[in-house]
Amino acid sequence: MRFSLAGKPVHIIIGLMSGTSLDGIDAAIVQVRGCGMDAKAELLAFHCIEYEQDLRGRLKALCSNEHSRVADLCVMNAYLGRRFAEAALEAAASAGIALDDIDFISSHGQTVWHQPIVVDENPYFMPSTLQIGDLSVIAKLSGKPVVGDYRPADMAVGGQGAPLTPYADYIFFRHDDIGRIVQNIGGIGNCTILPAGASSDAVTAFDTGPGNMLIDQAVYQLSDGVLHYDRNGEWAAQGRVNEELLAEMLAHPYFRLEPVKTTGREMFGSEYAAKWIAEGLHRQLSAEDIIATFTSLTVRSIACAYREFVFGQHSVSEVIVSGGGAKNLTLMGWLAAELPEQKVMASDEMGMPGDAKEAVAFALLANDFVHGVTNNLPAVTGAASPTVMGKLALP
Repeated sequence: MRFSLAGKPVHIIIGLMSGTSLDGIDAAIVQVRGCGMDAKAELLAFHCIEYEQDLRGRLKALCSNEHSRVADLCVMNAYLGRRFAEAALEAAASAGIALDDIDFISSHGQTVWHQPIVVDENPYFMPSTLQIGDLSVIAKLSGKPVVGDYRPADMAVGGQGAPLTPYADYIFFRHDDIGRIVQNIGGIGNCTILPAGASSDAVTAFDTGPGNMLIDQAVYQLSDGVLHYDRNGEWAAQGRVNEELLAEMLAHPYFRLEPVKTTGREMFGSEYAAKWIAEGLHRQLSAEDIIATFTSLTVRSIACAYREFVFGQHSVSEVIVSGGGAKNLTLMGWLAAELPEQKVMASDEMGMPGDAKEAVAFALLANDFVHGVTNNLPAVTGAASPTVMGKLALP
């Protein structure tokens, strides 16, 4: 089979994303013209495939240091490759786009472990990350070249391998006259700071802390597995925030770390959630009060991060929110109340569907990979130099 990835002014790419929420696969079909910071991206179609509950549970176990097994990890790596391939094919079919018109696929993979900083005195330690969903399986089953596994390249040159979407945030949302923060609220919350008129070298970003991860886990546990998330923030709206419990949660040392910093399920996963759910029940809080307190943790940690690390250095007029948290009306309302001097809005209002943004971002990273263009932001990840992130699997 002979083909050429580069050499075309326009590519049609399927971007695949499965995030820390472990809720499913987002597939964005994107037309990209050009490359680098001048690339122009148009979302042609978006498709989401939800994970069944058993798969969610298995993935959560893999993300746990106590419950993961090498054999399970190996099997799931191949299995998710198949699921990602199926998602790409299903997205193209549902959009009525012929597979022959797709140039290649970009897959972020499913992060099961991300450890960018030293956590003990292990003499074998190196900053490391692991995304599963084998690229070769995706390529062979889809019949398309696949680019993916982006984070290790940034970590190999001294970066934290995250966050990566600020690269696309700069392309989508930079403005000559308006300072903006682009806040994603997926399983983890992360923000990109875009000063008015800034060059890409002036972009900064970091993980603010838990996004929906703790809220979702609390909803699942307190509903005895009936519910998986707080639809529209309805449970939180019925509860009262316990300020004492919230203050104890906000005392977590991560919130005091200065950027560059990243986090994930290793720090704010199911074990962490279970600890604070048990503490809330011990204090005789209702389920609604616990959900409200967890929701407020997300909101306050975001707002406190802005006040501590952003507002003193940059003038910010708008906060653009994407991810599942943008659909939580209670969370969005509380965030707007915490930030009265900024306009808080969903990215959908800017023409970029919040559910699709990360999948579109990884399509852009793949597009730059095939053009041989560096696609990390050292000022964001802490890398010592720009580098081309990604690996290629052929069909």
